[in-house]
Amino acid sequence: MLSAAGGLLLPGLHDHHIHFRAFARSLDSTACGPPAVKSQAELAALLRELDVDAANDWIRGVGYHESVAGDIDRAWLDRFVTRHPIRIQHRSGRLWVMNSRAVEILASRAVARNQVLEGLADGRFFDQDVVLGHLIGHQEGNLHRASRQLAALGITGFTDMTPANNTQSMADFAAWQTSGHLLQQVRVAGGASLSAAAQSGGVRIGETKFHLHDHALPAFDDYKEQIRRSHQAGRTVAVHCVTELALVFTLSALRETGVMPGDRIEHASLTPPALLPELHDLGLLVVTQPDFIAQRGDQYRIDVPATEHDWLYRCASFVNHAIELAAGSDAPFGSPDPWAAMHAAVSRRTVSGEILGASEALTPEAALDLFLGSLESPASSRQIGVGAEASLCLLDRPWLKLRQNLIATASGASAVRATICGGQLIYDRVDQSPR
Repeated sequence: MLSAAGGLLLPGLHDHHIHFRAFARSLDSTACGPPAVKSQAELAALLRELDVDAANDWIRGVGYHESVAGDIDRAWLDRFVTRHPIRIQHRSGRLWVMNSRAVEILASRAVARNQVLEGLADGRFFDQDVVLGHLIGHQEGNLHRASRQLAALGITGFTDMTPANNTQSMADFAAWQTSGHLLQQVRVAGGASLSAAAQSGGVRIGETKFHLHDHALPAFDDYKEQIRRSHQAGRTVAVHCVTELALVFTLSALRETGVMPGDRIEHASLTPPALLPELHDLGLLVVTQPDFIAQRGDQYRIDVPATEHDWLYRCASFVNHAIELAAGSDAPFGSPDPWAAMHAAVSRRTVSGEILGASEALTPEAALDLFLGSLESPASSRQIGVGAEASLCLLDRPWLKLRQNLIATASGASAVRATICGGQLIYDRVDQSPR
């Protein structure tokens, strides 16, 4: 029995876009970019310290951005890390940079396994996560720690949007649930090979994920055919669109293939006003990341023309155009804290205190709704009632106090008193232990 003591009881929060395995690995990683590290001198000092103190053989850094020290490479890292192999991931998730010790290890393993690697010369490896994972080895430590962190934030379910997810990934999630390492319900998006036969009670099949990049867009007819095949298999699509070009390309394709209810645009990072009516007319769902305004907004103010600042990670415009809207964290590339994302959606404030896209601000109620949708229908807020699933988030304060928190600060996470998933207590702030 839990005493609510006047606290607000909500449906359990859902993160509609996360990369759980990568998030778990990131817990043993070191932040190498803003806001933790802002300059070349700071990064150099950090790397020297890691090289001396690293407890493990490999050093793993995340969140790098070229505003810190430019386009770093193998030679640059060799100046500061000589004892250990090191790999640093760009905050986009697409690039790993490694020093000579790491490159030598990878080259030797690649030869032994007859695998091809691009980037050995300069230590910069683009879009090769699957191969690198095989050569370095998947380390599944911290799965339970990652799941408990999500539970402490009130999260009872998430959609994993990793493009490389396959049927084995679904089996992994199911095994982690059975072992007790994973406490949440999961929807798994990924490649075309995902099979509904791999679903279990707490693991469901999700969208076919398309990860578009401006420099290597697929042939238009091939892209349309892949969308059609997904629809014919009864699966919706989720398309990574972080640029105007990727969004225009996808909307053009969907106009010709037709849209299946539930088709999604992931991120919609830059949405010109002219595309808003088309998103509505096609009936697409947008799953965005408002917390990037807080985390990355100051860099956006430098990199993105001022005339486009209001187009970044829109919120209110989607709502005003009756475009279905939900949110995710994109962790580990963003913070896993949904309460921080709600605050960012309300305040539109960057780390330095600047306002970015004030007209895109949501009310606290609308910001909360971004995380209350079901995994299958992210934009449809769930309600508590007889017959509803017993996945709940109990807070230690009433709504009026929490509402003020979301306006003034990003401290909502501290309000979570207990989290219940499928009738099971998975987080209790009193004893900090899942049941």
